[in-house]
Amino acid sequence: MSDHPASLQNERILPGRLALRSDMLNLALIAVLLVLPFLLGGSWVFSLGLCFANAIGVLSVSVLVRYGGEVSIGHTFFAAVGAYSVAVLDTRYGLSVLFSLPLALALGVISGIAFAWPSRKLSGIYLAVSTMALALAVPELINNMDGLTGGYEGLYVATPAVPGIPMGLQRYYVALLVLAAAVYGVSRLRNSRQGLVLLLSKTHPAAADAFGTRQVWARVAVMGISGGIAALCGAMLGFAGSTVSPSGFTFWSAIFLLVGSVVSFYGLTLWRALLGGAFLTLVPQLLSSSGAWIPVFYGVALLAMILAGHYLPRLRAIAAKRKGDD
Repeated sequence: MSDHPASLQNERILPGRLALRSDMLNLALIAVLLVLPFLLGGSWVFSLGLCFANAIGVLSVSVLVRYGGEVSIGHTFFAAVGAYSVAVLDTRYGLSVLFSLPLALALGVISGIAFAWPSRKLSGIYLAVSTMALALAVPELINNMDGLTGGYEGLYVATPAVPGIPMGLQRYYVALLVLAAAVYGVSRLRNSRQGLVLLLSKTHPAAADAFGTRQVWARVAVMGISGGIAALCGAMLGFAGSTVSPSGFTFWSAIFLLVGSVVSFYGLTLWRALLGGAFLTLVPQLLSSSGAWIPVFYGVALLAMILAGHYLPRLRAIAAKRKGDD
């Protein structure tokens, strides 16, 4: 009697089990993060709020790499769009982040599409350099629009999302909620037909054409999605950090978002995004007492993470093979 039906059934069950295991891990991680503010001091709660915001930015770059096959070093432009959307509506109209966040998301998507369309035929180093132009232009654009953005002094985000709750807790939990929502949205995209088509357009353009999606349109769509997520990052950086200024959206800020994406191994899960966000936010804080050695230790930590990501899968495969031989 053939065992093919049983093997096919196992193949159908395995993805469901993996998805269930991932969901359980996410729920457990969120449960831990929900109680952390009651166990940690105020400075750590503030830092974790910024960590969640940076994790959203890391996720936005990872989406572009995974679905578009491209690298961006200009995502601070889209982050600035989201940050100033929140800050301007807060400062000038007294609107909370609950009202300004949808606008930030929409403007991020529109900005991503507006950038992607004229550069739709660029790829590789040419696209990376064109995104670098965005990162270099952001601080000057903000300073030259000081009537709206506040220039060098920036803007202060002070309107609570929910009146009556301490702002320290709001900055933490709102950033966590937006991060969880962004990860959930990406997971839905990954399991959808549209997500499959976007992946096909990167690896097999001819197959994507069979689904009715040209590679050009797929690249524009991916940049729009990535830009929208980056705008959420900026909105949360403004809300969780309480201030928005040009110094938060420099060329180096864009480089560090790319670094965080590399450290997270371009993962689209919650814990991978948090890994990248923690490397951007918490590692410098832990190294703050090292003085002039901070760049050295940070570089060593970055190299260690990259080497671990490269060699750990191989070591696991060797260990599994030896276990099977035994």
